[in-house]
Amino acid sequence: MKTTARNVLSGIVDAVTPGPVTTQVLVAVPGGHQVAATMTTAAAERLKLSAGNEALVLIKSSAVVLVLDFAGYALSARNQFSGTISRVERGAVSSLIGLTLPGGTILTASVTNDAVDALALMVGMEATAVFKAYSVMVAVAAQ
Repeated sequence: MKTTARNVLSGIVDAVTPGPVTTQVLVAVPGGHQVAATMTTAAAERLKLSAGNEALVLIKSSAVVLVLDFAGYALSARNQFSGTISRVERGAVSSLIGLTLPGGTILTASVTNDAVDALALMVGMEATAVFKAYSVMVAVAAQ
């Protein structure tokens, strides 16, 4: 599959929880992590999602927020993965930040250079990648 999404993870569907309008899908990805995706129930039915299916999880880097300190706050975003910054690739306006999770999975976040400077982001720092379940796309092999 060719895509512009920087984060493409292969995995296995763990659970599908359908509702009248939306369906929650949990996908196990390498490193023992579980990504939550929310989609319309019609989309889940069209993809014929069920536990045990092989699937790809796609997350655009612009949907990934990096958090260094929660300062006592909890977030509603279902997907929160802590790791170590392993790459800072600075561009003219924004930077790509690679966050390596335990187990070796790498998530990429697109962050403005102003944010990189304000947070003093650098390789070796601990951070948490946060993204909403609605920001996750799930792909399966065409049948």
